[in-house]
Amino acid sequence: MAFESLAATEIEALIETCHPDVKAVVAYWRRKAGARAMPSRSDIEPAELTPYLARITLVDVVPDARRFVYRLVGTADVAVRGLDPTGKSVGEAFFGPSAEAAYEHYQYVLDQRGPYCYRGEFEAPDGAVENEDVVFLPLSEDGETINMILVFYHDYSDTPRVEASSVLLRRTARKDDGRA
Repeated sequence: MAFESLAATEIEALIETCHPDVKAVVAYWRRKAGARAMPSRSDIEPAELTPYLARITLVDVVPDARRFVYRLVGTADVAVRGLDPTGKSVGEAFFGPSAEAAYEHYQYVLDQRGPYCYRGEFEAPDGAVENEDVVFLPLSEDGETINMILVFYHDYSDTPRVEASSVLLRRTARKDDGRA
């Protein structure tokens, strides 16, 4: 099945099979939207999302060649990336197999004007293959134009992704096995 042919009902079915944290963030997003198609960024209260903040990323939708720009990247994502891509375009600092694959997820949200969900394997920078659930949720200040996308993920590895690939933990492991 072609990526762009995924129906909203298929995305909803995927979301229903996601980890409870993902479903909780989606339910929050829906509550904040109310009768509207999507909430605005100003509707989102970080204090109400405290357990999830480390895995939330906000991406601006911009009207130029950059298309999507990281506005805020949660501490868990920054740790696994080894850098903070805030202010960079997705094309410059994507996190996945390719910039094109990353763009497809964001573009789906724009084209369909609704959530996108990815469930499956992810290859971490250290080569470990992990399973994760990721949702991309549109935000709009005027109720029509999507100007931001909220991204949230859950990693199913035994050790959370941020810990498994943390530079500090790798250094600690080397010291433990005699390789400082």
